[in-house]
Amino acid sequence: MRAWEVTRPGPIDTGPLRMVERPVPEPGPGQVLIRVAACGVCRTDLHLSEGDLPPHRERTVPGHEVVGHVERLGPGCVRLRPAQRVGAAWLAKSCGRCRFCVAERENLCVEPVFTGWDVDGGFADYMVAEEAFVYELPDAFDDRSAAPLLCAGIIGYRALQRAELPAGGRLGLWGFGGSAHLTAQVAMAEGATVHVITRSAEDQALARALGAASVGPSSAAPPEPLDSAILFAPAGDLVPAALEALDRGGTLAVAGIHLSEIPPLDYQRHLFQERTLRSVTANTRADGRDFLAVAERIGIRPTTTIYPFEAVDRALADLAGDRFNGAAVIQVRPE
Repeated sequence: MRAWEVTRPGPIDTGPLRMVERPVPEPGPGQVLIRVAACGVCRTDLHLSEGDLPPHRERTVPGHEVVGHVERLGPGCVRLRPAQRVGAAWLAKSCGRCRFCVAERENLCVEPVFTGWDVDGGFADYMVAEEAFVYELPDAFDDRSAAPLLCAGIIGYRALQRAELPAGGRLGLWGFGGSAHLTAQVAMAEGATVHVITRSAEDQALARALGAASVGPSSAAPPEPLDSAILFAPAGDLVPAALEALDRGGTLAVAGIHLSEIPPLDYQRHLFQERTLRSVTANTRADGRDFLAVAERIGIRPTTTIYPFEAVDRALADLAGDRFNGAAVIQVRPE
């Protein structure tokens, strides 16, 4: 089978990935073999390729927004059936034993396994996944539209919960890529006023088209105090500005797994009056199921740019260069 692997992490223009031939993997007990149809491109894939996230193993195959069909069931699988369309996401497995898993907080598992970091992901013709961590996908979304929902959508949904947006509240989004443009649709469907701060003119245009109340460049500030904010851009220097834009009692959630250094914060300007700064770590399976149900109910509309399988490296380079808006999706097989 064809697969893209990270051979030597480094800047994306130095060619850290290469396409290789590998044997089709065998599903073990409780696992399924997925024939991949499409896989979304996430900024985490770029961080892994460039070494911002230290590799957990050599020659890892990235990709964790996977849509495909069950090719084969491993021993003990009972929930899924052959040929069923399924999705695999960032959280590949949790231990099920630690205090966090027992408390239904498996996103904080002390021994987590992540797709495309600890185990091979979806930039390949086939991948293996734990049956218990695979999602059944709504028929309302074709493969290309479903792929970004499986990380960009799920993580954005969890970030929205962490930001504690009140009903009818004012939400600020810093960065407007694959995750933010889906989160904005969820927030607006719930009656929120959404303000978008992003440097890309194309992303600004998409935010306006989706109904954002205001849109401005990264140097701008929202026109009104915010109840909640989410930082999607991996730029720590935006944290003070986002905190300063919060109203009293507001919350800023940082959605990325990687963030550049945060400048020093001034307590009075950035945190006083019970402003809250919090991170977002992975997701639970309940987050995924809840989000997919919401996405189907509100008719969420992912904006996608499609790349052929042979262009995974170009898709990641275009992500690094902000050369598309919305989400990129690798078309592994024709629909």
